Amino acid sequence: MKSLRILSVVALTFLGSAVFAQSKTEKIKVLGNCGMCKKTIETSLKVPGVSSANWDKVTKVLTVSYDSTKITNDQVQQKVAASGYDTEKVKATEAAYGKLPDCCQYDRSGKASKAH
Repeated sequence: MKSLRILSVVALTFLGSAVFAQSKTEKIKVLGNCGMCKKTIETSLKVPGVSSANWDKVTKVLTVSYDSTKITNDQVQQKVAASGYDTEKVKATEAAYGKLPDCCQYDRSGKASKAH
């Protein structure tokens, strides 16, 4: 009985470690300007595997938490770029960028183009 209890504790410990190892929180530089940008960037990540996404318009940093067994960092950045915003690794297409409202069309060299 004692060995069964020990085996159960060991199994639960490994199972718990595996669950925590799948959850990642990362910071990704994402260009943008305003509150509308924030909403679009965060909404682009309302997908399975992403538990939270928060973009800071001052620092231009997206903090994203996700399940690495369901989505990768590259896929996260592709989702953001598909909504029109350049990330560290993935540049938005001209078509996606062109669909952004005027106030959201940031300077693609990395500087904000309009004051907000």
